[in-house]
Amino acid sequence: MSGAAPRPPALLPFVVMCAGMFIALLDIQIVASSLQDIGGGLSAAQDQISWVQTAYLIAEIIMIPLSGWLTRVFSTRWLFTISAAGFTGASLLCGLAWNIQSMIVFRALQGLLGASMIPTVFTSSFHFFQGPRRVYSAAVIGTIASIAPTLGPVFGGWITDAFGWRWLFYINLAPGIAISVLVPLLVRIDKADLSLLRGADYPGIVLLAVALGLLEYVLEDGTRWNWFDDSTIRLCAWIAGAAGVMFVIRSLSYANPVVDLRALTNRNFTLGCMLSFVTGVGMFTTIYLTPLFLGYVRGFSAWQIGIAVFSTGAASLIGTPVYILLARRVDGRWLMMFGLGCFGLAMWSFSFITHDWGGAELLVPQVLRGFPQVFAVAPSVMLGLGSLPPERLKYASGLFNMMRNLGGAVGIAVSASIINDRTNLHFALIASHLSAANGAMERALHTLTARYGALPASPGAGAGADAALKQLWHLAYREASTLAFADAFRAIMLAFVVATLLVPLMRKVATAQAAQATRNSGR
Repeated sequence: MSGAAPRPPALLPFVVMCAGMFIALLDIQIVASSLQDIGGGLSAAQDQISWVQTAYLIAEIIMIPLSGWLTRVFSTRWLFTISAAGFTGASLLCGLAWNIQSMIVFRALQGLLGASMIPTVFTSSFHFFQGPRRVYSAAVIGTIASIAPTLGPVFGGWITDAFGWRWLFYINLAPGIAISVLVPLLVRIDKADLSLLRGADYPGIVLLAVALGLLEYVLEDGTRWNWFDDSTIRLCAWIAGAAGVMFVIRSLSYANPVVDLRALTNRNFTLGCMLSFVTGVGMFTTIYLTPLFLGYVRGFSAWQIGIAVFSTGAASLIGTPVYILLARRVDGRWLMMFGLGCFGLAMWSFSFITHDWGGAELLVPQVLRGFPQVFAVAPSVMLGLGSLPPERLKYASGLFNMMRNLGGAVGIAVSASIINDRTNLHFALIASHLSAANGAMERALHTLTARYGALPASPGAGAGADAALKQLWHLAYREASTLAFADAFRAIMLAFVVATLLVPLMRKVATAQAAQATRNSGR
């Protein structure tokens, strides 16, 4: 058999595993356009809702670095089966959630149990396909990795409007069960080695989980509880910092660490991790912010939100084949600069957002954000991991993959904090101008009072005046919220400006090295 052709039995198991990867990635953002519905159904405050996404991402961050080791322990076949079955069970629990706290716990379980399906598919493709066919299988996987989170809000919006938000999770049951049954029957790649359980870096795993989990708690709830004025936030911050320092020391001193921090001495790898982090901020945070704006400011339904953000996914689909064509001819550093630069330009265009923006106004910014996504993601793997020696890739790739998800989790938490703080600031500034000396405000107030049928003309003198004041408050708050969203997009833009300027510092990597890096990046 030619090395360039897929083995006859390879296509079906590859498709089944790709389906598992797709639903795991889709579920990161399938709730994005339905956060308002979920929050209302579970009586959750707005500053709690972001945890529905962040909990999933944090759990993935903890699990992805462990996937390579777990594959060697349980084998690809059984790790994927356990991951698919666990993800399916956690999806059922999410659908049955009775309050926001239970939803957050079950979403974390979803991310923890489903995370292994993502890197495992990438690694397995090199077993199933040989020679040039690997380029196309990697392109398929890369497309899924870029498109699935982007399509999540679209599918989620339709499901929520048609069946209710709980079906966002019930929809996983049928494919999850099918994948859990088919993978043990079809996948034969490697064998389990349970003896590896004896040499695992369990203290390092615990320290990593504590550091990342508490860091996200501080970022998420810091604004709500006035940051370090709150004793719980202060304690968690100290514990997260101490656990992080101990994790670094452990990783640098242990013979076989879960995450190889020593790889950071390589310039390309360090820059690649930084760029992967920024890309994660952009990918996941914008998918969080846009539906949140459309839901709370515009009052869009879940389906309307999905339609409004669909252009991002369509642009990403168009960008993938264009990248594949250019990658054979153009230096990856130039392609990456183009991708990061376009992403930053998209965030700049988002910063002009007004309260009446909908799908039409969002079209150009979302195309600018979706089309270059693969240009920002794929070269970072080739350039960042391609310069490392093969013996270091096994564990360093865990850190690299973790950084993208960590960027998403931190980006969502920080953007939620920006929106909360800046909304209050902008509202105070707007309210300071709404005085009797403001003729335009006085005229608007009289118009509103007349509209609500008030007899007295002075504010506060009747029910109509009270309703007019309430309406004026809502208008001021709407504008303050819109300005806060613009501030969040500007913050993301600045991150991409810095990232774009860092790309020329990376060294060019030979094709052979890059191919080897791509092979090991999912381990």
